[in-house]
Parts: sequence; C-alpha cells; structure tokens
Amino acid sequence: MPPETRRAAREAAERDAAERSAAPDDSDDEIPRTSRGRIVGRVILIVVILLLALAVWLVIKVVIAKNGLESAQAAVSSIQKGESVSDALPQLSSGAADAAGAAADPVWRMAELIPGAGDNLRGVRLAAETLDVFANDVGGPVFEMQEDGQGKILARALPLIEAAAPEISKLSSELKDVAGSDALIGPVRSGVDQVSEVAGAAGPMFTLLPKLLGADEKQNYLLVFQNNAEALPLGGSSASQTLITADKGDLEIAGQASSASFVEGEALDLDISESAKALYGSRYGSYINLAPSQPDWPGVSEMVKAFWNRDIDDTHIDGVISVDPIALQRILLATGPIEVDGKTLDNKNAVTTLLSDVYQWWDPYTDPDLKSDAFFAGVASAVFEKIAGGDFNIKDMAWAVGESIDAGSILAWSEDPDTQQMISESGRLSGILPTDNAAETVNGVFFRNVSASKIDYYTKTAVESTMSCADGVTTLTTTATVSLDISQADAEQLPRYVQSRSQRAAYFGTQVYMYAPPGMELASAETTGGASAFRTGNVDLGRVVEPFQARLRPDGSFTVTATFNGKGDFGPLSLWTTPMINETETTVTDTCH
Repeated sequence: MPPETRRAAREAAERDAAERSAAPDDSDDEIPRTSRGRIVGRVILIVVILLLALAVWLVIKVVIAKNGLESAQAAVSSIQKGESVSDALPQLSSGAADAAGAAADPVWRMAELIPGAGDNLRGVRLAAETLDVFANDVGGPVFEMQEDGQGKILARALPLIEAAAPEISKLSSELKDVAGSDALIGPVRSGVDQVSEVAGAAGPMFTLLPKLLGADEKQNYLLVFQNNAEALPLGGSSASQTLITADKGDLEIAGQASSASFVEGEALDLDISESAKALYGSRYGSYINLAPSQPDWPGVSEMVKAFWNRDIDDTHIDGVISVDPIALQRILLATGPIEVDGKTLDNKNAVTTLLSDVYQWWDPYTDPDLKSDAFFAGVASAVFEKIAGGDFNIKDMAWAVGESIDAGSILAWSEDPDTQQMISESGRLSGILPTDNAAETVNGVFFRNVSASKIDYYTKTAVESTMSCADGVTTLTTTATVSLDISQADAEQLPRYVQSRSQRAAYFGTQVYMYAPPGMELASAETTGGASAFRTGNVDLGRVVEPFQARLRPDGSFTVTATFNGKGDFGPLSLWTTPMINETETTVTDTCH
C-alpha cells in the first residue's frame, strides 16, 4: 500500500478512536450502579436480620420476665394461702430476680421507646424491679436475719432499709406514672396496679422508718396498754404504759408505769376543748385512765404524754402507740406463747387471762404489792422482747396487725409531721374521725364505762346503722343495744375490783356516744330499758353528738336510737365502734349507694 494510502488509513483510524473516546460510554456506569445496588440490598438484609434478631431476643427476655413474674406471683399466693414464708421465699426471690434481670436488658430499654408497646414493657420492667428490691434487697436478707437467731433484727435491718428507701421511692413514683397510661393491656395493667399499690404504701414507710428507728437521733415512744374490761370510746382504761426507746434500730424498754404511778384527781395544765369537757365531765383531764374517752387519738396522745411528763419523768415523747389485749392475743399467734410468773398466755387465752383471770388471782383493792400491775408489765416486756428480737412469724404478724388496725385495737400518733400525715392517710390507725364524707360517711358509735369497774368482760353490744336517701335528704338511723351477760348472783361473787366502785353489783353506769357524720343534724332520739339522753346539743370534733346513759343491771339490757338528717353528698356508709371484748355485732345498710 502506498504511503499516502497508509497515512490516510492511519488518520482515519485515529479519528475513529478519538470519536469513540469522546462519545458517552455506558459500560463504565453500569458496574458501579450494580455494585451500589448490591451493597444497599445487603445493608437492608443485614438491618432486617438484625431487627429480627433483636425482636427474637426481646421476645426471649419478655418470656423470661413473664415466667419470673408468674413464679413470684405464685409464691405470694401460696403465702396468702398459708404456706410458710421460708418455703415460699426462694421461689419469690428467684422469680423476681429473673424478671428484673430480663427487663434490665439494653434491648428492652430501647424497646420502651416504641409508642404503645413501650409503656407495657416499661410497666413490666418497673413491676419486676420493684418486686426484686422487696424480695432480694430487703425481704430475703431480713428473713435470713430472723432465722439465724442472733436477735436485734431491726438494728441489723436498718442499713438495708436505708439503702432500699430511695430506690423504692423512685420505683413507686415511676409505677404511678406508667399506671396512668391508656396503652397498658389487661394483664400488664393488673400487675402494675397491684405492685404500684404495694409500693405506694411501702414507699413512704421505707422513707420514714430510718428516722422512726432512731437512725440519726434516739426516739422515745409511749406504748399505752388499753384495758377493754373498762370500756372507753377508743378502747379502755389507759393506766398501764411503757416507754420504749429506738436508737439506731435498737429497741429498749426505758420505763413502765401503772395506775399507782400517776396522780389522780389533779387536773393537767393542758388545753382541753369545751366540747370534750361538756361531754365527758369535769374529771376529764384529771385521771389517766379516762384519757381515751374522746374518740380522737391525737388529742388522747397529748393527754397521756402530759400525764407521763408530769408524774413520771420529763422524757421528750416522739410518738404514742396504743395496743389492747384483743390485739395482743392476735399478735401471740405470730410470736407463739409467752410465760409470765408461771402463767402461760397464747392466742386463745390472753384476753381472758388479762381481763378476767388476773382479777381473780390478785384484787388490786386488797393486794398491797399490786401483783396485777406487775403481771401486766411482765406481759408487755415478754411480748416486746419477742418482737424486738424478730422472734415471730412474718405472715401471722402482718395478719394480726392488719386485723387489729381495722378493729381500732391499734392506734398511732407521731410528733413528726410526715409520719403523722402517713398515719392520717391510713384510716382507722390514726384514731381520727374523718372531717368530711367524700371517701366514706363514718358513723361513730362508742361505749363508755362510768362505774369504775372491769365489768365489760361480760358486756355485749350490737349496733345497727341504716342510711337512706329521699327528696335530696340523707337520713341516718342508728340503734345500739347494750346487755350484761351475767346473773345477779354471779355478779355478787365478782372480785371487788371488777364490781362497780360505788354500787358493787347493783348496777353499772354505762354511756353510749353517737357521733353523726359531718353535715348531719339530730332529728330524733329514742330509748328503752331505762336509758336516757343527756348533755344534748353538743358538737365535738366537727360532728353533732347525741350521748345516752343508763344503769345497766346484771342480766339487763337497754337500747338507744338516734336519727340524723343532712343534705349534700355523702359517701358510702361506714361504722366505727369501740373495740369490745365481746365483738360488737354490727349491721350496716346503705340504700343510697
């Protein structure tokens, strides 16, 4: 080929190459796009797999938590049905720990951010954590302390209580918050509500217990032992008292006093309301045994404190607690029997021993050594040692205290405002009649022995209270019947101390005080059996009061009825009465609710 031709061919080839290099080439772009697509696909696949894995992991944790909570709940149910705490505690502790451990997982906590489902997961976690603190941070260790027999259980448990208090308070607040969510499903809501109720009640107690047990400063408590054989509105004669100190959880008896220890007939330098003086007479505030006459435990506490500080010593009293023999008999179910001066007391015979037998053995009128007072002091010491040393069954003690509070046989007052607020919110424990009818309409019917006798071991009482509504008016009709279940012949054989101070066995002065609900006025009153109304037209503790009195003879009875009317809103009817040795038969009828 001639050079010219070769040159022309070469130039043509170069032009073709230049054109090809300048033209768009899709082949270079297709490879990156394909690669990127594969990368994106792989990322999506990995995310899906990861989410599935997290979901599976969360499901596993939920199942573990569910099983743990169900196991813990079964343990609690078994305790409620009578199984011993020692047998059920391992299951309760392990179930709570498993549930709390599962709910503590980071995946669980992230899932709580999911709308709707997150509230349920949060509720389960908080319930599990709360049970775990109760069972494993406090309950288990304290129960082990109780079992090891080394005593001083409150002193040893105090550091645990102090450590757990902030966490329980925090969990209680968070549980209350999540309980308000509308997203909770049935089983979760039920569990959250149950645990929240327990935590809400225990939270303030755990916060206050260290102070009450003298963690920072020694506390002094006056324990009043009311004698129901001489019935008074809040229980009975309050002549027997014990001073207890709490110092860093260590409880000790610092002093004891009986009726012989106090000056009688000399009025206290204390501001007593005119209504109380009008209703309970001129001797009110001059005799220690009459202190529980007005049905207001804070006022009674101030009075017994004043008696102690005037006649015994000037110890600063931080709180006053009342326990009667009826409560003591229940408590002996938890502690087991005690022996004092060769006499055995248990949960079957304590009331009879303390409120009847003791006066057959020793009549204070004829016994210069006052052996009966010494016996009462010995019983108080023996029971105290059992409780302070942790020598009792927890489940039975909880039952005994709960039943006694509901019946008015245990009352408490504290000088500390936070503690007193908690007591006031607990209802009957405070010994304070409600000042309104919002939660319930409380009708107070109280009995008072004014014969200076111990005859109420034989007294029987019944109260029927009926509330009805018509034409915007609420009507409350209450009838009380009091009878003496002893013959004249047997009454004449009673120890002199049990008989009426002035009338021996002829008759016994008895009074009935009916406290109307706030906002109600007296409409009418009726009596039978020789009873009569007296000191009418009184208002005490913000309520209209209708008092009755009668001479109650052996084998006799009397009945009194008061009808009250009021306008406005009245909550469900409730009846408070004096805790009597022979439990008052009560009938409550509310046709308004």
